[in-house]
Amino acid sequence: MRIMTISIGKIEKITIFGEGPARTVKSAINKYPVSTLASPDPKYVGSMGLELDEQADLNVHGGADKAVYVYPAEHYPFWERLLAQQESELLPLRHGFFGENLTVEGFDEQQVFVGDLWTVGEVELMVEALREPCFKFNSKIGLDEAGPIMVRSARSGWYLSVLQPGILKAGDEILVTPGHRDISIADQNARLKIKRKL
Repeated sequence: MRIMTISIGKIEKITIFGEGPARTVKSAINKYPVSTLASPDPKYVGSMGLELDEQADLNVHGGADKAVYVYPAEHYPFWERLLAQQESELLPLRHGFFGENLTVEGFDEQQVFVGDLWTVGEVELMVEALREPCFKFNSKIGLDEAGPIMVRSARSGWYLSVLQPGILKAGDEILVTPGHRDISIADQNARLKIKRKL
C-alpha cells in the first residue's frame, strides 16, 4: 500500500455544461502531478492540505476534515473503459484527474474505515469521510451520470485530515492502524446511494 502520485491544483474558472445554459464557476478540480514514481519529489502537507494546493469551495473539499482527497489507482481502468465507450477525448487519464491529491495503490472503499490512522513516514493522517461527487465532476467527465455512476459503483474515494504535518512523496509506503472500524467508506457510499435514490 503506497502513494503512487501526489497532485495539486489552482483555482480557475471552468465552464459547466448540463442542465440549463452553460455557466462559469470557480474550481480547483483540475489537479496535476507534482510527485510521481518516476520523479518522487517531496511535498509538504500541513493541517489544511498540501502546500500550494487550492480549493474553491471548502464545503466539498478543503478545511481540516477534508484536507487531502485520496483516490485508488485501481479505479482508473473502470473510468477509462466507460469513457472509451463514449469515445471521449479525455483519454488516456492521468493521475489527479478525479481531483485527488493522493493517488494510492492497494486500497478500496471496502477496506478503508472512518477513523483509520495512516502513517507515512513522519506524517499522520486520519480517514474522515467519502467524497460526494458534484456537478463539477459531471461536467469534467462530460457525462451527466458521472456522479451517480461514481456512487452506484462505490468508487468515491475519501478524505483525510492531517494530524501530524510533514513531508510526503510518491512511492511512500502507507502504514494503517485500524480505528474502531464501525463505518467503512463503502458503508457511507451505500447510505449516500439510498439518500440520493440512485
